[in-house]
Amino acid sequence: MLTLQRRQLVGHDILLARHGNHICSMRVDRVNGRVIALLDDGTLDSAPNLISPGLRLPETLESVLRSDWKFFAAVSGVALVLGGLMLAISAALAGALARSPEMVEMVTAYSAYRY
Repeated sequence: MLTLQRRQLVGHDILLARHGNHICSMRVDRVNGRVIALLDDGTLDSAPNLISPGLRLPETLESVLRSDWKFFAAVSGVALVLGGLMLAISAALAGALARSPEMVEMVTAYSAYRY
């Protein structure tokens, strides 16, 4: 089920359990899947962000857009083409109807009989 919630970083919890108040700052290394902490004595420690490599985390909005951008681009392109086609057809139809004087007279007189 798609929940689109923020992923919890397991590495933060691991580093907090290891070092507690001795952590000055933490950053996420997304390329390697780790959280890196700078400790108050100047040393670095890191912890993995996954409990298990095979664990499937819930989807986030960013991960859905990142993985399905080609599909969304194709759907947007098709919608743009269909919208342009409908606009061209309606303009051609309006132009064809405006050529006959009877149709122009009927369209302009229609509003008088509406209510």
